[in-house]
Amino acid sequence: MHTAYFDCFSGIAGDMILGALLDLDLPLNTLKKEIAKLNLTGYTIQVERVTRNNISAQNVIITVTKPQPHRTLSDIQQIIMNSTLAIPIKKTSLNIFKRLAEAEAKIHQTSPNQVHFHEIGAVDSLIDIIGTAIGLHHLKITTIHSSPLPLGTGFVTCAHGTLPIPAPATLELVKHIPVYQTNRKQELVTPTGAAIITTLTKTFGTMPPMHINKIGYGAGKTPSEYPNILRILLGTQENLQIQQN
Repeated sequence: MHTAYFDCFSGIAGDMILGALLDLDLPLNTLKKEIAKLNLTGYTIQVERVTRNNISAQNVIITVTKPQPHRTLSDIQQIIMNSTLAIPIKKTSLNIFKRLAEAEAKIHQTSPNQVHFHEIGAVDSLIDIIGTAIGLHHLKITTIHSSPLPLGTGFVTCAHGTLPIPAPATLELVKHIPVYQTNRKQELVTPTGAAIITTLTKTFGTMPPMHINKIGYGAGKTPSEYPNILRILLGTQENLQIQQN
């Protein structure tokens, strides 16, 4: 059983998480084989090695090859439950989508089952979220800790129009956890990233005592003067001997 610490110095997004998990030795063939169990069509998954500020990272590119329907929470639940994915993967994925739907519903004054996910229900976001659950299961990650989340500023354009950064759904999702404001004019924490990390994380703060065995880097897409990557530290917390100075 492994512990993971998400070092979110440049924020967090679904593709960044997936890239970091692949960098931690989640095989791409395993990811594709598991995702195929969803019976989704009209997409390709590619991974390339890139550098961000001279740091090597995995960049996940999900290309949509045909129009995708707007999916509701019920649609997504059926896709997951009708698949042959392992039960823990299904459970993790369903919990993340439920939390995301509840946040979107509150923002738009509707019920979770009536939310149309738009980008969130698109095939690339489905792959980001369910792929994360697949990666955690494959890598045997049972405990997750995270750094506080940095927030950007400015505006972002999406299916709902032009929205302030952080997006309203993101802010709803990060309530009651440690965040801090930056002057970076870009979206650092996406709704998908916020839904994943706030659903799965045990604590937010400094890295707990742990033996670090591997480090994975997942690349973001937005150009930045900062290293736009997510760093995941993978290790164990068993048999720790802390020396006091």
